[in-house]
Amino acid sequence: MDSNLLKVFLSVANNHSFSKASIKLNCAQSNVTARIKQLEKSINKTLFYRSSKGIILTDIAKKLLPYAKEVVNSMNKTEDFLKHLDHEESLKIGSTESNAATRIVTLLNKIHIKYPKMNLELTTAPTEDLKDLLINYKIDIAFISGEPKEKEFKILKEYKEELVLLKSKKNKHSKNILSFKKGCTYKQYIENYLKEQNLEYKNIEFGSLETILGCVKIGMGVSILPLSVIKKLKLENELIIDELPDYMKNIHTYMICRVDNEPLISKYLKKQDL
Repeated sequence: MDSNLLKVFLSVANNHSFSKASIKLNCAQSNVTARIKQLEKSINKTLFYRSSKGIILTDIAKKLLPYAKEVVNSMNKTEDFLKHLDHEESLKIGSTESNAATRIVTLLNKIHIKYPKMNLELTTAPTEDLKDLLINYKIDIAFISGEPKEKEFKILKEYKEELVLLKSKKNKHSKNILSFKKGCTYKQYIENYLKEQNLEYKNIEFGSLETILGCVKIGMGVSILPLSVIKKLKLENELIIDELPDYMKNIHTYMICRVDNEPLISKYLKKQDL
């Protein structure tokens, strides 16, 4: 049975009038009449008697009334829930450390202002780890380095980056690579770059952006990071910043989600300039 027929039935029953029901439902009276006839036909019973004083509910209609109220109330609650779902759901965000330093705080603040009831969770990890979390539905969106090729992912937005090689003013000839843990996109690029320069190197891995930058400053090694991070943290005058070859320096950041699990606020997310 079409639950919308019960909605029309309930309106007619409550108003004791087809015309008043049509006004409440914002539709033509002929449409209300047709819906009631459709409902009567589906149950093979008469629901209303017409009289000079209006309509009278039949015994069947009186028995149907409490069930119709229950169904319509459930419909209204469901519609209200769906209408406001984007205000109430949780959003689990994954991000690389470098992106978290430049964009995430701004994004979290914008979402909180727009959707104050939304529960927000943030996980920071290397790109490959974020992809695994997204694949396994552990997070809803991810900010990763480099364009994703997996068919399971959908790109919501692209943020252009310029990668730069960072060195210490105290020891610019260090042969150590300072990078995030395994799965970091930038780590692979800096390794390739140093190999092309026929330079020997040693990997030193850290779990935080602050540690990497601090160790670069004191001369422990070199690193590759987006220029936007250095500008955001106002470190331009504290480090040697070298350009990279074109094929390396344009490794952009992408906001992605699963194709089959796009957030309800994805349209809002796409519009944000971060």
